[in-house]
Formats: sequence, structure tokens, C-alpha cells
Amino acid sequence: MTKCEKLICAIDHADQFAAANLVASVRNHVGAIKLGLEFFTANGTKGVREIAKYNAPVFLDLKFHDIPNTVSAAVAAAVKLGAFMLTVHSAGGPEMMRAAADAASETAESTGRARPLVIGVTVLTSLDNDDMKSICYKYPVRKQARRLADLAKESGLDGVVCSPHEIRLIRKQCGDDFTLVVPGIRPKDSPNIDQKRVMTPEEALGLGADYLVIGRPISGAKDPNVAVRRIVDGIENWGIGEKRELEN
Repeated sequence: MTKCEKLICAIDHADQFAAANLVASVRNHVGAIKLGLEFFTANGTKGVREIAKYNAPVFLDLKFHDIPNTVSAAVAAAVKLGAFMLTVHSAGGPEMMRAAADAASETAESTGRARPLVIGVTVLTSLDNDDMKSICYKYPVRKQARRLADLAKESGLDGVVCSPHEIRLIRKQCGDDFTLVVPGIRPKDSPNIDQKRVMTPEEALGLGADYLVIGRPISGAKDPNVAVRRIVDGIENWGIGEKRELEN
């Protein structure tokens, strides 16, 4: 079965052995593996290298957010690990984002490695408008996401992480060459326990997502291989007519 290059499987395990088994099970059906804070805190760079042995492009989702020098050094380390994509928080500001983009380019050139995509996190999919008010953000989710995406592009980042509900808005604002990485993806009939702004894979692709990040519907399934193949089948069999309907 042909893998779906747009699909990224998120590893939600801290356990190295369980993570490796999951990667082995789904590798041929996804475009990349996302390793986040839970996995990295438990297993560190050694764990990342072990996962990379499965010939799986690694999306290192650590959401760097610190002073520019610190983020620059962290990005350089991520490039040396061989990540194909990494994240920083857009809320870290223009100087921090420029430092991240520059570090990615300079380290890739000096080490001979491929430059990873540097992606800015806009608003976490666990947050809604009430949450934004509670943490004293001036704007509602959609406006804040668009504002941060615009700032990320101006600062030299390659794209942003956004919820599926901001895809169309950010695509219009930032153009077709700006990469949109979209979590909050839940296949039909899949339970949702941790995110408030969700959508099906087919709907998100129809709106213009470049990458879909799916975690628990795959990792929490009784048979992850069957779960991911169902998702890929749904994506690959989705008709043009349905896509056209979503875009109108």
C-alpha cells in the first residue's frame, strides 16, 4: 500500500519500546513520525536516533520558546539530529523566530545536512476563545492565529501549526507556498478527549492543509496498522466532488 505523504503519526508514548513498535507498524503508511515533549523528555536524543533507524522522517515537535540565543542553539542541535521538521512558538516574537530560521539554514549548510522546515505554533488546539480570555490574550482564536501566522512568515519561518478551523484563513493570508501543519484531526467516529477545534482528515485536506498530524486515533487503536490504513484509504479514496463542495 502506498503511504500517504501528508500524514504524520504522532507518538504519544514515553516508552521507547512501545514507540518503536508503533513506528514499525505504521511506517509504510505515513509520511513522517512526530516526536513530542513526552517522548523526548523520557528518551532524549538517543531515543530520537533510535526512531530514525526505521527510516522515518522525524518531525521534532518540542515547541521551542525562549530567548533568541537559546532557541538558536536548540534549533542547531535539532538539525544535527536530522529532523525534517521542527517547531517554535510564534509567540516568542520576531527576533526569536528569525534566530531559529537562521540557525536552521546555517547549521544545515555547515554540516551538510538537509535544512528542516521551521514551523511556528500559533494557538494550541486545546484552547478556545474562553481560554484566550483567561490568559489575557486580546484577540479570539482565529484572529490571534492569523496574526501569529503573518508574523511567522515575516520572520522567515516556513509555515505554522494551526487548527483545521484556521486553514482557509491563514492560507488566504500567507499564500500557497506557506506550509500548514494541522493537528486536531479526528477520523469519523473517533473519540476526542483533549482538543477543542477538530476536523476529519478529508475535510482538512479539502481546505488546504499540507500535513495532517494524527496521534491517539492511531496510537491508541487496538491495531494501529489497521487504523492508519483506514485513514489513508479514506484520504486516497476521497472524491474531487467532495473537495469542491468543501471549498465553496
